[in-house]
Amino acid sequence: MRWLILGLALAVPATVLAQQPQQPDTTRARSDTLTRPPVMLHAVTITTTEPAHFDPASTTHVTPAQIQAAPATDAYDLLRQTAGIEIHEQGQGPGFASDASIRGFSSDHSTDIALWVDGVPINEPVNGHAEGYDDWNLLMPEAVSRIDVIEGPTSALYGNFAMAGVVNVTTVEHLNGAQLTTSAGSYGHVEGALLAGFDSEATSGVLGIRGVHDDGWRPNSGYDIGQLHGRLVEHLGAASTLDAGIELYGTTWKSPGFLTDSQFQARAFQDVTNPTDGGFKRRAQERVSYRLVAGPSLLWRSTAYATQGRWQLYLTIPPEPGAGEGTGSQTEEEDRRYGFGATSALTWLLPRGELTTGVEGRWDHSDYQNWFTTDRQRDSAQTLVTARQVSGAAFAELSLDFTQHLRATLGARYDLQETWSLPPGQAELSHGKGLVVPKFGLLYHMPEIGALYANVSRGFRQTDGVISDPTLPFITEWAYEAGVKVDRGPVDGHVALFQIDVSNEQTFDPITLTSVSGGASRRRGVEAGATVRVSDALALSTNWTFLDARYERLITEDGDTLNGARVFNTARYVGVVSATYQRPDRGWRLGLSLDALGPYSPFDEPGVVRPAYALVHVSGAFRVAPGDYVEIGVRNLFNQAYRELEAGGFVSPGQTRSLYAELRTGL
Repeated sequence: MRWLILGLALAVPATVLAQQPQQPDTTRARSDTLTRPPVMLHAVTITTTEPAHFDPASTTHVTPAQIQAAPATDAYDLLRQTAGIEIHEQGQGPGFASDASIRGFSSDHSTDIALWVDGVPINEPVNGHAEGYDDWNLLMPEAVSRIDVIEGPTSALYGNFAMAGVVNVTTVEHLNGAQLTTSAGSYGHVEGALLAGFDSEATSGVLGIRGVHDDGWRPNSGYDIGQLHGRLVEHLGAASTLDAGIELYGTTWKSPGFLTDSQFQARAFQDVTNPTDGGFKRRAQERVSYRLVAGPSLLWRSTAYATQGRWQLYLTIPPEPGAGEGTGSQTEEEDRRYGFGATSALTWLLPRGELTTGVEGRWDHSDYQNWFTTDRQRDSAQTLVTARQVSGAAFAELSLDFTQHLRATLGARYDLQETWSLPPGQAELSHGKGLVVPKFGLLYHMPEIGALYANVSRGFRQTDGVISDPTLPFITEWAYEAGVKVDRGPVDGHVALFQIDVSNEQTFDPITLTSVSGGASRRRGVEAGATVRVSDALALSTNWTFLDARYERLITEDGDTLNGARVFNTARYVGVVSATYQRPDRGWRLGLSLDALGPYSPFDEPGVVRPAYALVHVSGAFRVAPGDYVEIGVRNLFNQAYRELEAGGFVSPGQTRSLYAELRTGL
């Protein structure tokens, strides 16, 4: 039975694993009812659509205007400033994936968050550095039309790595003309992007290219990035559409290394661990999607994709805090991979709801190497392993309006995974496993006010180390949430209480590259967010999470008992507050935002809690000619010294005050 479902998952043409077809938001237009009248399924982006406003779950939406206005240094910083996501940047180069955290899930390199771009999963399975390695730097900001953040494992349409939630990115589908963006800023930052497209009745296309050079705000921290984005949409008739896309991403960087705690306190940011540290990354992904509208109430969407990637890095870490720079051994890591996948789903619009069912499957091959090196010359091997993994799932999600005010959402997934591991000179190891994850949500709509909602869901992800030991079990969780959504006049907001109980908890040390599994943890908290339109010109927005995340049972390899200790690499609260004042009639905009985080519990330092900090950013834009704008911004206005990441007494410091100016012009 297991292989029958897995075979179907790989054989059926592909789709969006991610949302139901986009409908007119009749829940907002008709405030006295949840029931949607029969409508035609509109033409939408094939690969992803936005979560419905009255789904029984917490979601955050980031618009193109917010993306343009944020003076962010990279994709991680962008989500920190706009969605209030907790971020701990590694600071070792753009291809060295950083740590994004939602609701206290902060495994190294964002492995607890599922990132999807136009229906293609970005997390990297069977990765020797961190299972589910998730590099957000491949996002081309100019090509992004929308970012949706789904908090928690509430959607049955996502599986592996969606423990904390999902970041779902949609790129620009229609563009007529061209837009050139150039910018320059502190520390030798130079950037240029060209996005061009055409849009006819039957065919539309978008092509984008972007290049970035930065000297780095610390010595030996410069980098270069090149990106290419392409998308072509062909309407084959009134009822069917073909959509193809490609993403190419490459970067090279130098690594300044981590600082000891004493170096950070002395603000010795100029110290470099090893001038030969650095690395590169290349990634490509290709996608073809098909959508068929079969009558007024049936939609079939399918997507097939392929991915290829390679990254290599050299990093030196002193053997202990205070030992001085360059005294530790350098390690080299290299990962080569390729894979393909497919998803396919049918959505029926019912008289009082809708049903989505589908299957998905993917196959990944990776070759991982870890060496001791001296000035990039190999001395001896630590890990050499080749692995393959095939995974598949069947999923279903049903939304029903029992009354004019009461809606229930029921969903479930059955996921399968088989992994083969081949260390050099040894017999091949293999192991398969499966898991059922149910989802349930209930929402009561209050006319003219908003809604009360609650949900219970199960989530999972594969543990680190499965590339060498396929028998390792999944990390699993049960998540519980209850909240209220407010949608009244100029106010759109929500408040939610949540608790998440995790089994087979895992903690990862990014310094020693070791992990410990088998324990349990619990996360409790309050989440609140709101957008208030004060006037036609002034808008206020805020998003906060207050968290108590603790290990209930876990013992480290060193014998430290973490029972009752705070979960490593999490903060007690994280939040963002922003204000935007814009006068389109006069061609200018001003923005002010604040990110707050803390107190913070570092990796592998039981009982240590670092003080809270807040960063202030300002930005502004003004029109210099019809269609041409100049954007000016300052990140970290008050030059706050803060710890982006800390592990075992080593610190990756946050970037000091930086300025930039950007010109956007239509061609």
